[in-house]
Amino acid sequence: MPDATGAATRGMPPIARGARRAGTARRLAGRRSTIAFCLCLPLILLVAGFVIYPAFYAIWLSMLNKKMTAFVGLDNFAFLLKRNTFQLVIFQSCLFAVSAVIFKALLGFIMAHLMHNLSGRSQRIWRGLLLVPWVIPLPLSTLTWWWMFDPSYSAFNWLLNQFGIGSVPWLGVGWIARFCTIAVNVWFGAPFFLIMYLAALKSVPEQLYEAAAIDGANAIQKLIHITLPMMRNIIAITVLFSLIITFADFDIVRILTGGGPQDMTHVFATYAFQVGIQSGDIPLGAADSLFMFPILAVAAFFVLRGVTRRSKEIAA
Repeated sequence: MPDATGAATRGMPPIARGARRAGTARRLAGRRSTIAFCLCLPLILLVAGFVIYPAFYAIWLSMLNKKMTAFVGLDNFAFLLKRNTFQLVIFQSCLFAVSAVIFKALLGFIMAHLMHNLSGRSQRIWRGLLLVPWVIPLPLSTLTWWWMFDPSYSAFNWLLNQFGIGSVPWLGVGWIARFCTIAVNVWFGAPFFLIMYLAALKSVPEQLYEAAAIDGANAIQKLIHITLPMMRNIIAITVLFSLIITFADFDIVRILTGGGPQDMTHVFATYAFQVGIQSGDIPLGAADSLFMFPILAVAAFFVLRGVTRRSKEIAA
């Protein structure tokens, strides 16, 4: 059965049909959704070109042989899981990311509360000073830390020697080197948690604290029953974002230890660089880099589900 609208349009003179199409195009261009899509289109193209396409290309590479001439399926993943070194990389990556994020969250939370209780001018000064580690380019600041940990010129060892304590091989012993990489990551990332938590604290209504004080609540009770519930979503989103960034960290471990000693500080990114670029096995390096995806996907699922549930509870 022919479309009545199409038939009516075909029956119109050419000028009327052109005016009708122009009116439809004008209405379409006037919609907010169309304007929003057009404004977001450059970002969508950038994400597609620099994120989506490389991700699918990495998946394709991970299923090729070393010469990239034959399809091998999941053999690269199975080969990696059998290697003791890669099992150590999984453990080290999880230890590095989880412990660093926990310490950054705690330190940022404490600093945000201290900053929140300062006066306006003092708060601006200290906020600017505490943001310096996050503003300095990470490779540059990591080089400074490497010099401070250097066995021959270590500033930390010089300070210990002044008190009669022997020098410490900061980057030469496995667990000490792990501690150093985590400490540098915490130093760099804590200001991000500070600024996010400080913004969340300023959004909590003061009337809630005043009402709690009238009811006789102390500082700990205010923290547990007012501050934390009001900041839960911000805390969850910040932790998730930092976990993703920390899992993908490359600069700190590469500059400080290069994955040593004895591969005890390798994370996914540095081991993928060693296997894929330095050893020339690009498919195996791609498979290594993809191992962090399921870990982060599971974490993102549970965190975002909790955020969505709490948002619905607030809206209801």
